[in-house]
Amino acid sequence: MKIGFVRRGFSPSGGAESYLNRLARGITNAGHGVELFTTDEWPVEAWPFGPMRQLRATSPIAFADELTRLPTVADCDLLMSLERVWQCDVYRAGDGVHRAWLERRAKVSSPLRKLLGALNRKHTGILRLEEGLLVHRGAGRVLANSQMVKDEIVKFYGYPEDQIDLIYNGIPLEIFANAQNRRRERREKLRLREDEIALLFVGSGWERKGLHHAIDAIAACSNSKLRLFVAGRGNTARFKTERVDFFGEINDVTVLYAAADIFVLPTLYDPFSNACLEALACGLPVITTRDNGFSEVIEDGIHGSIVDHAGDIDALRAAILFWSDAVRRKDALPQILDRAAQFDISKNVDQTLRVLLQAPRAASASGKIRKT
Repeated sequence: MKIGFVRRGFSPSGGAESYLNRLARGITNAGHGVELFTTDEWPVEAWPFGPMRQLRATSPIAFADELTRLPTVADCDLLMSLERVWQCDVYRAGDGVHRAWLERRAKVSSPLRKLLGALNRKHTGILRLEEGLLVHRGAGRVLANSQMVKDEIVKFYGYPEDQIDLIYNGIPLEIFANAQNRRRERREKLRLREDEIALLFVGSGWERKGLHHAIDAIAACSNSKLRLFVAGRGNTARFKTERVDFFGEINDVTVLYAAADIFVLPTLYDPFSNACLEALACGLPVITTRDNGFSEVIEDGIHGSIVDHAGDIDALRAAILFWSDAVRRKDALPQILDRAAQFDISKNVDQTLRVLLQAPRAASASGKIRKT
């Protein structure tokens, strides 16, 4: 059958973009056709799997509105959206629940920022779309990539729990398999001394992903051998410090995984961080928070450390010091790699395709999608 995918934006280092490319490859290898509905942000060469339709609208509401008027959507046997739109057969809530994120952010925001956030048209638009999908049942079925997200969908919007499938993220493990063997080479290129401990932070949206907290925790360690590498998009001027090296958005982040000792992502909210899973596959212990769906698949003290919330600098500091022990990291390596091996992308593709083949055809079968 022909499956239409919807994803609005594009980032070279984006987890959703990587996921969609891996899923599309697996689905086309299984003999099905795919088409992408996106904007001109998505480079044509970054979608080699089938036709691409680039919409002109860029804001969430305008994009969803334009999609409703697109007749070629009806050519797809099934529409799967990784974006909040008015209606689709299957909605993958890979970006989590926006209302849950806003609630978390409000706890650490000033009164003025809370007011500005409430008046922000982007936020109100996303909430309208979320309600359309989940309250008004614009989504025929929902995929959640963590139990945390599944619970939030039920809690905030009352969507039927039995219509939500939990499918954890997957990655192509073979890409990361040789990271440990390239360690010396990569560290030499980055001019890392053998006794230096390299922490790695990967992600864009640094406020949400807790970069400030990572920097504060490292400063609290008072260990001159600690260095932090940051890959992703953000305003470096707000985070400058002598102990941080910024690499921007890079296509091959494996060069940093191979050089690093510890991965740290003290996020305020993350449905399920792909970067954490990639780091795990490279043998790195992962320090993150319970507000990251990824924390559901690791054990504290065995595959990394889980702190209760991003602002707990003392807990982050303790976790960094715990994993700064080279012997402890070496002893944990087999268990870390074994846990990562359970999340190969092929498993995710098989589970997702099974849902797609059984999904009710709400949007595409009717020949059009309707705005709620």
